[in-house]
Amino acid sequence: MSWEGPALFAAAFAGATLLPLSSEAAFAAALVRGMPAAEALAWATAGNTLGCALNVALGRWGRTRAEPRLRASRAGRRALAAVERWGGWALVLSWLPAVGDPLTVAAGVARTPLWVVAAVVPALRFARYAAIAWAVA
Repeated sequence: MSWEGPALFAAAFAGATLLPLSSEAAFAAALVRGMPAAEALAWATAGNTLGCALNVALGRWGRTRAEPRLRASRAGRRALAAVERWGGWALVLSWLPAVGDPLTVAAGVARTPLWVVAAVVPALRFARYAAIAWAVA
């Protein structure tokens, strides 16, 4: 096994957290370097989905620390407001820059049902990377 798949997984995982990293750039670079699109889609989708799951878990289990931190930033306040208004379905917006990562934490703080997270997050991640693969091709 080459290092490219696990490296893309790690970049996509880190990009889904509150770290300021671009998983999209890593995904596009993997495609340009010749990684098959299906393989890149699988690695990136899995990594980014699990990174989002970590955010939800941190919000859920660290609610007393996460909520005040979210309220301290504009993006965090918007994320909490969206989840309060639309519930877990606000995760449909989690692919957006700036507000996406706080939305996944806010979904955890709001104790969004895990079936909603599991239904929305992987599908959006896959669609976003598929669109990038189409644009790069």
